Amino acid sequence: MAMIPTQMSGVYLTRHGGPDALEWREDIPVPTPGPGQALVRVLAAGVNNTDINTRTGWYSKTVTGATDGDSGDDVESGGYAGALNFPLIQGGDLCGEVVATGADVTGIDTGMRVICGINQPRPTSENPVAFEVIGSEYDGAFAEYCCAPADQLYDVSAAPLSDVELGAMPCAFGTAMALLDRASVGKDDTVLITGASGGVGLAAVQLAALRGARVLAQTSAAKADVVREAGADEILGRGETPGVQSITAAIDLVGGPDWGALLEALRPGGRYATAGAIAGPMVEADLRTIYLNDLTIFGVTFQPPESFAGLVDLINRGKVRPLVSKTYPLKDIGAAQEDFAAKTYPGKLVLLPG
Repeated sequence: MAMIPTQMSGVYLTRHGGPDALEWREDIPVPTPGPGQALVRVLAAGVNNTDINTRTGWYSKTVTGATDGDSGDDVESGGYAGALNFPLIQGGDLCGEVVATGADVTGIDTGMRVICGINQPRPTSENPVAFEVIGSEYDGAFAEYCCAPADQLYDVSAAPLSDVELGAMPCAFGTAMALLDRASVGKDDTVLITGASGGVGLAAVQLAALRGARVLAQTSAAKADVVREAGADEILGRGETPGVQSITAAIDLVGGPDWGALLEALRPGGRYATAGAIAGPMVEADLRTIYLNDLTIFGVTFQPPESFAGLVDLINRGKVRPLVSKTYPLKDIGAAQEDFAAKTYPGKLVLLPG
């Protein structure tokens, strides 16, 4: 195994703001794994909405617009868990090789190819919200190396997927898996998925189809073929719904002004799950639709370890595969995020630190 250097290249997020808040550096100290941690050489790191939302400070409750603008430098608590410690190395999608481990690490060995889970326990009165997420509360994959809790790492050495494909999966497929699990989507469901050509949406289409559900997917005409190939049974235009009380479940990544119509499309007893609001977080609906139709609404950020473990099992058996439209050198993160925010490509964009 090659000697571990003392310094590495990577990208610091120095504050909330536009792309100029990202700083490329070649003198970042390589971290040392502490007890329960592993040092991972990053092989690939996907680009995600959450990276851009965190950079712009969109998670602050002072921001009420869609996710396509810069919120400004005056945001103080723009991480989804509140205020962040700058400088921060972002990057929630990690595929890498374990190169060292700290004390008390079991089940993870050097040489393993791993991805990092996004497992977090749901908040309760006994367990108040306490985020500890890669690329937000601790440094992530937008560098040549990163340290991660070993119990958040999963062995994918045998997966019949490339490093680039694996680097596109943890956030998108992990979130999609959690959405479907929480909404209990199965073979008897007709599920509508919004934002279906994006990373999470396309993953949700693929996973829902794998479960045997009938999948209706909202996307633009230009990306319809890609979504259909992922497993959608029917394509709807952006903002289009299939009719009142025509679906049993909704997986929503868009929010915005069409939110009320999405609830109207649910049959009595229907389930709605959301993990995004790219069209805007401020929504309106008729409360009578919710309580008279006995709808259940799930907000999904937290997920139990067994949910991500179920995804890893599918990955290692070759049952799922992401669409990666383009790769970029990590140094070109600004261009990658610009393309991502513009929805230029379907599926995922991936950064390569090498």
